[in-house]
Amino acid sequence: MMITIKTLNLKLLTALTLMILGSWTATAQSNLKNINQNLRYSRYSRISPKIIPIKTGERSFKLQMPVEKIEENANFEDYAFSYVIVKDFNEEINEKNIVPLTTDKLKSDTDRHFYFEETVTIPERQEMAFAVIICKDTRQGDQYVYHADLISPFITDIPSFGGYYANGIPFDQNYINKGEALLFKSDKTLNLYSYYYPMEFEIPLPPMETRPAPTPKDIRVVDNGNFLINVPQPFDDNGYYFIQADTTEQSGFMVKTTSDAFPNVADYQEMVDMLVYISTRSEHEALREASDKKKALDKYWLNLTKDTEKAQNIIREYFRQIEFANILFTDFKEGWKTDRGMIYTVMGPPTGVFFDADKEIWIYDKLGSNSKISFTFARIKNIFTPNYYKLNRSRSYQPEWFQSITLWRSGKMAF
Repeated sequence: MMITIKTLNLKLLTALTLMILGSWTATAQSNLKNINQNLRYSRYSRISPKIIPIKTGERSFKLQMPVEKIEENANFEDYAFSYVIVKDFNEEINEKNIVPLTTDKLKSDTDRHFYFEETVTIPERQEMAFAVIICKDTRQGDQYVYHADLISPFITDIPSFGGYYANGIPFDQNYINKGEALLFKSDKTLNLYSYYYPMEFEIPLPPMETRPAPTPKDIRVVDNGNFLINVPQPFDDNGYYFIQADTTEQSGFMVKTTSDAFPNVADYQEMVDMLVYISTRSEHEALREASDKKKALDKYWLNLTKDTEKAQNIIREYFRQIEFANILFTDFKEGWKTDRGMIYTVMGPPTGVFFDADKEIWIYDKLGSNSKISFTFARIKNIFTPNYYKLNRSRSYQPEWFQSITLWRSGKMAF
């Protein structure tokens, strides 16, 4: 009888495992290169998974996998979670290499996160490695995918420490509001060093502008000294901080600090700055020079729409786009000031998002046409962030860009 029970349990376990692995949407040669990751940038996502690796050995990594709960009362049973390690963006992802993240692997379940943690070691001869988390909403089939470099030409190294919220969940945002604190932890005994960059950045040029963007001539750096691991560290000034365990190395942990209102608009002056994408040069200069910014903005919106209700709708939609751009694309710049944030604000969430090791491609349906338009963002190695992308600009973008701006100005753009 005992043998029969064990056999039945084994069959049940196998069936459950296959069901979970089967939740991966199998296509011909599914790989990181051809998976559409558009839900990463959707305004209607229910969850937001991340992978935050910590280096634990020469080729060993702790994969911290927090999954933010965006929908209210998120239920673990409504999702199938798994992860995989691949050697490049072309390696097939299938039931042979996917590892299920079942309830017993759930390290923490808080009001805001499901949290998994796994340790992996990359074989000696493997030149590159990428970790991928896959979360499938079993109710409607939506598939959330997020990947992170472990070993690649686009990262210098991965820190052996990380930043955490007070409840021990890894810091999974792109920014922190000024005055808040993070707890830094490591399996090693470390002193950490803090450097502060009080930088303000220019707004990016339009996508059809091919001349080089202005670059800061001087970068001011303030040495904030060292602090102990496992002691809450406050971030008191606007700008960004770079935390290192070894100042002779290039690896570190960047924290972007923002106003209390961020990712929303802080004040009327900031609102004026953000209208640069849909305003003419003369309109924007007039807004910047106005002594009463609120009055000038009210007049601006009414002049565009000739209708109070339309004005209210366009204000709500436009600054909702700014909010999402800030949440999704902030690095050492505010998200709306990045190339991806600019395109996202004006064009809306892309219908297609595809990655390769060296680029990210967004695809949109052309307005009033069956054809499509794509934006390619080249990935650039940067010590502060592994996710720094610059738009490959082209004069061919001009018609679609102006068409989208015209829709905004007429109050017809909505997502």
